[in-house]
Amino acid sequence: MIIQRFWQPDLVLPSGRQKIQTKVINQGTPAYNFIRHQVLQCRQAYIILPLVEESDKLDLRAAVVEYQRLSTQIFPEFRVGLLHGRMTSAEKDDALRAFSDNTTQILVSTTVVEVGVDVPNATVILIDHAERFGLAQLHQLRGRVGRGSHCSYCLLLNTSQTAQAKARLQVLEKSTDGFFISEMDLRLRGPGVVMGYRQSGISEFALANILDDEDLLNLAREMAIAIVKSNPNLEQYPLIVAELKRRRLTIWDCTLN
Repeated sequence: MIIQRFWQPDLVLPSGRQKIQTKVINQGTPAYNFIRHQVLQCRQAYIILPLVEESDKLDLRAAVVEYQRLSTQIFPEFRVGLLHGRMTSAEKDDALRAFSDNTTQILVSTTVVEVGVDVPNATVILIDHAERFGLAQLHQLRGRVGRGSHCSYCLLLNTSQTAQAKARLQVLEKSTDGFFISEMDLRLRGPGVVMGYRQSGISEFALANILDDEDLLNLAREMAIAIVKSNPNLEQYPLIVAELKRRRLTIWDCTLN
């Protein structure tokens, strides 16, 4: 319901860019078949993983292990490349050059390709464990395709069963407008606590909503600036001073605990 309520049309795409069709999926096999079809059409593909190597603490697929599996078991007929942040600069340059030159048709990578990589022949990007990424980061990763004259696709592999994860990823199905995506991410995750460290969840504003009450919050800000200018030490406002001291003490207690 929230997605339908706030959906807005996409922005006009820059010259030379193609609209990217985005789909949330729950299984990898159909995505691999689609990638195979694209590569057989002389296109290229990214496969993005959240980790470089497997972790004992996180049950997530990792780039190094997946590269071995994908290159030997899933796509043995294609040339598969590997790219991640622990490689040397020379190794990363070689991997990107091979992909740019179409020496490798499929690039298994971490998020190091998020910005600055432009391969017009790449038409599909599969993002594994997509629910682990922020919407803004997914939007940036999606931008690696759609840079040429061919139809392009973004496949978001969702390994979570929660309704919240599904709702977040569906935002990317609905829009390619970065401003809209950022707003929806804020609405779904919550703004967190302004005077604290929690980065998501419902804020503690008692009288306003950070998204829906912009005019009210701007007015409050202007009044606060005026008060501080006219009375920098707030001697005339003992109740404000007491509340500020209480809030600072609360935050300090949280850091100690």
